[in-house]
Amino acid sequence: MKNILITGGAGFIGSNFIHYILKEYESIQIVNLDVLTYAGNPENLDTVVQDPRYTFVKGDICDRVLIERLFKEYHFNTVVNFAAESHVDRSITEPELFLKTNIIGTQTLLDIAKHNWSIEPDNKYCREYLKDVKFLQVSTDEVYGALGNTGMFTEKTPIAPNSPYSASKASADLIVRAYHETFGMPVNITRCSNNYGPYQFPEKLIPLMIHNSTQNKPLPVYGDGLQIRDWLYVEDHCSAIDTVLQKGKNGEVYNIGGNNEKANIEIVRLILARMGKDDSLITYVKDRPGHDRRYAIDNTKITSELGWVPRLTFDEGIIKTIDWYLTNTEWMERVTSGDYMHYYEKMYR
Repeated sequence: MKNILITGGAGFIGSNFIHYILKEYESIQIVNLDVLTYAGNPENLDTVVQDPRYTFVKGDICDRVLIERLFKEYHFNTVVNFAAESHVDRSITEPELFLKTNIIGTQTLLDIAKHNWSIEPDNKYCREYLKDVKFLQVSTDEVYGALGNTGMFTEKTPIAPNSPYSASKASADLIVRAYHETFGMPVNITRCSNNYGPYQFPEKLIPLMIHNSTQNKPLPVYGDGLQIRDWLYVEDHCSAIDTVLQKGKNGEVYNIGGNNEKANIEIVRLILARMGKDDSLITYVKDRPGHDRRYAIDNTKITSELGWVPRLTFDEGIIKTIDWYLTNTEWMERVTSGDYMHYYEKMYR
């Protein structure tokens, strides 16, 4: 892992991953390709823009000409694909955008990587690749659908997505798998539980609740708020991806979970208590269509086979997260201006 193409690196998880890799490795070259949609914020990477190991390129993962040029210029041996439209609510109102970016964009990256890494790129029967190359697809536990009151998602759980977002991610995962099965391409897929931490755009539950609490605004909670998710601190997710890049067996899927099942309303109340607010700010709103009731990740495979374990408990991670947002109020003010308010009114009016 020396020359890495990181797509979607100006987003929440991608930017945290760039910070993590630059902190952990000296001899590394990162190119961050990001089209800078509303959720891609260059400010997330202000502290590394002068680092000679880091290069930013504005561009779309569907732009074949651009990506071909970048491969020729930087000779990538690793691709980590974070680039995706990722918010379920937006996928309900704009599903076509999700299909284009999440499916066609992934296939474009795969095709160019295969051509550049194959020993015989024009031979469709060739299954040999340059040494130490890998394509890692960052996916989500939402591709599995919803669970009942018991059980957990394993890597053998059938894919059963319930939203346009999760369906587009499931489709991308299947294309990645097909490139391994058909062409022998060295790939891995990681499926993580809900992430939280610094730089997360405030359309997501935790930063939204923190932001509204600071403004004494209503905290919109879907339905009864008893939807359960497994929560993972973003730096733990980054370390897990790094572990898969270093140790993952080609063609394998690895679930990444934090062993922290929490109901949404429990998290909202915890945030309010930490910030010295009372429950009167909670406002229940109509549940969104196709809202999965419960997710839970079984991370036995990555812990037992690759030796990765999450470092932070949820109680530790949520305190670090709240404190980060309270310390970085100017960042929050800038990302919640303009178009964000129109989106907020549309979703929660």
